Amino acid sequence: MHGWIVVFVKGDRFGFAIRLWMLKSKILVWRFNRGSRDALRSIYEKYKDDLLALAIALLKERDAGEDVVHDVFVSFAQTAGRFELKGSLKGYLSVCTANAARDRNRRRSVRDERLYDADDVELAYDEPVDTAVRNEKAMQLNDLLGGLPFEQRQIVVLHLHHGMKFRQIAEMQDESINTVQSRYRYGLDKLRSLLNGEVKK
Repeated sequence: MHGWIVVFVKGDRFGFAIRLWMLKSKILVWRFNRGSRDALRSIYEKYKDDLLALAIALLKERDAGEDVVHDVFVSFAQTAGRFELKGSLKGYLSVCTANAARDRNRRRSVRDERLYDADDVELAYDEPVDTAVRNEKAMQLNDLLGGLPFEQRQIVVLHLHHGMKFRQIAEMQDESINTVQSRYRYGLDKLRSLLNGEVKK
């Protein structure tokens, strides 16, 4: 009996934390729509690292990722007074970043579409890496992701690292869910193949 009470209390606290987090986001948006520069700055500081990590994972270049995140926030700032939050603010900004990265990737010349070596990829985290092992694994993952076609890489990153559902990704890419799921499976298969190749070396 006591076990069920403990589970209920923990679940209730978790639900309360989620509701509180969503409420804070709505308050920020409310203030942002009323011209608060502090609210815009808070939104930027809250989500910039995650969005930069997403952009770099998709474009394989830090400078390009920083440009994309900058453009996303410039566009977002221009919506002040008329922005409507219909879901997660992080989810909305992630979709904007992914779309901007995809557009930038399409504009690249053949010369700029080469894959980057792991040594050329910087981590998108400002905090110090806990261990050398974690650093090595992160670099290896970035390198392996660079071996995927952009469409597959985008889906893998959005689904695994940003928790987006296939339905959301399909709507963003204007593709069917079956197409998105197929690209995801192909992407994972290629990652396994690339990883096995690294292990054999």
